[in-house]
Amino acid sequence: MKFNSSYYVFSAPSGGGKTTIVNKLAEKYSDLTISVSATTRKRRNYEVDGREYIFLSVEAFNQAIADGKFLEFEQVHGDYYGTLKETVEGLVQSGKTVLFDIDVNGAFSVKRNYPQAVLFFIKPPNQKELVKRLKGRNSETEISIQRRLNRLDYEYAQADKFDHIIINDNLEHAIEQIEDIILV
Repeated sequence: MKFNSSYYVFSAPSGGGKTTIVNKLAEKYSDLTISVSATTRKRRNYEVDGREYIFLSVEAFNQAIADGKFLEFEQVHGDYYGTLKETVEGLVQSGKTVLFDIDVNGAFSVKRNYPQAVLFFIKPPNQKELVKRLKGRNSETEISIQRRLNRLDYEYAQADKFDHIIINDNLEHAIEQIEDIILV
């Protein structure tokens, strides 16, 4: 399979479906791999360190910032998230096409560093569905859901700066739209 870039960046409001889409693409195409971000947020019960995220203490994350180890990083919903440069460089050197599952500001940082990166903004069909998805995780408190919804207007205002906006009202259809764009 041939792709038209080595870097695809997916951003969405929490609950928009970006992680599901990225995982499905990586499962379907062996040349695609997910860049595992580092975070300071609490690990969810089903998550494995190094698989979903690289879980760091705030102190270790701040040291990595000071050492210039991040391609991008951001504080979102009270926690830090970031992409380690060596992770991405290692993936590309091994011949992989990299999928990023990151927030909107991180997407713009990746684009500055890799102008050939293709940015996708994944939108849920509406706010009611978004809340349903967040509650369905069974890992969010009402406070964390509200914090995520408070950022929604900002994230939606950034969508027009992305190369593509995909409405995720049907997962299979959303993935087909993305495949039409990324496959040569």
